[in-house]
Amino acid sequence: MTLLAALFLAGSTLTAPQQDSLAGLAWLAGDWFGSDGTVEMEEFWTNPQGEMMLGAHRDVRDGKAVSFEFFRIESTPDGIVYFASPRGRPPVPFRAIENSDKKVVFENRTHDFPKRIIYWQADDGSLHARVEGDPGDRERAMEWRWTRGKP
Repeated sequence: MTLLAALFLAGSTLTAPQQDSLAGLAWLAGDWFGSDGTVEMEEFWTNPQGEMMLGAHRDVRDGKAVSFEFFRIESTPDGIVYFASPRGRPPVPFRAIENSDKKVVFENRTHDFPKRIIYWQADDGSLHARVEGDPGDRERAMEWRWTRGKP
């Protein structure tokens, strides 16, 4: 274990088994669908295998894709890391700072926006995501909700 990982574990809510494996994120895997006004949203996550999960998101309005993003979550020597690639751009890393039962928080304080990416599964089984940070002089946040399966 690297020194950074040891310091990270000492001050976090992660336990060693969750730190070393993505098995604790299996609740995130699946096909998720939702809508926000006229925008239909899809998010897909693979099962955790090979210390990696792959994901994709697509927004569709009036039959046309208006946004997309690729992501992956990897177990690395320094912890669990979420890599976001909006519109196929180079990936930006966000390290897990909280990983509990059906909730995970990733953070990159040096990124402009977002600085935090949060996923959680509600009691009704729906998947929620929230991004937050301070891209300028004020706090900003966006949130989404999806249900499992086809719309």
